[in-house]
Amino acid sequence: MPARKKKKQRAPAYAVSEFTPARLSIYLRCLKDLEKSGVKTTSSRDLAERYHLNAAQIRKDLAYFGAFGVRGVGYYTSDLKAHLRGILGLDRPLGIAIVGAGNLGRALADYQGFHQAGFQIVALFDNDPDRVGRQSRGGVVIRHSDELPDVARAGDIDVAVIAVPAPVAQAVVDSIVATGVKAILNFSPSAIKVPAGVKVKNVEFTISLESLSFFLAQGSKANAAPNKIL
Repeated sequence: MPARKKKKQRAPAYAVSEFTPARLSIYLRCLKDLEKSGVKTTSSRDLAERYHLNAAQIRKDLAYFGAFGVRGVGYYTSDLKAHLRGILGLDRPLGIAIVGAGNLGRALADYQGFHQAGFQIVALFDNDPDRVGRQSRGGVVIRHSDELPDVARAGDIDVAVIAVPAPVAQAVVDSIVATGVKAILNFSPSAIKVPAGVKVKNVEFTISLESLSFFLAQGSKANAAPNKIL
């Protein structure tokens, strides 16, 4: 088997698509699955066939960041997985703070998938005196929202997760942005605004359910459309 050469990761020459990071995340999950199954090498065609992806899109996405393949071999599974983790910024611990300790916030704080993916829940905040001082089922202590600026300025928060009611979401986001946090995952059903330099990803359950409702309502027409990944 040819000797492995260390590949240099490069920044893309131009802005990648908004969908590219999501596809890279999918590729990473596929590689984890292959590694777990003992598959040492793979290729864009193999990934596409195994996981119903697009081989040309895989090659295009990876080409933005470097040349990771080996002629005659394809990709070394473990090496490409490590490269993708680096590109996605998962090669270091990332601190997650959840604001809102209602049912959703506590459930998110206890979600084991965060830890398995390399994210650490560093704090759970709320301003309800009946919740402050208590713990989630997984043992995450609920702290008062007034403590959030100190925790953020200490550099412990990389991503803030918003799980508060819509009427207060914008005010909560404004206070978080003021502490210097640059990445926000919003579970609140509210269209929040942030300044340039701050990234927001919205998770809207209702929209997803309405999309499924559309699928059901269309019946055979919806069933005729093939599933596509991004």
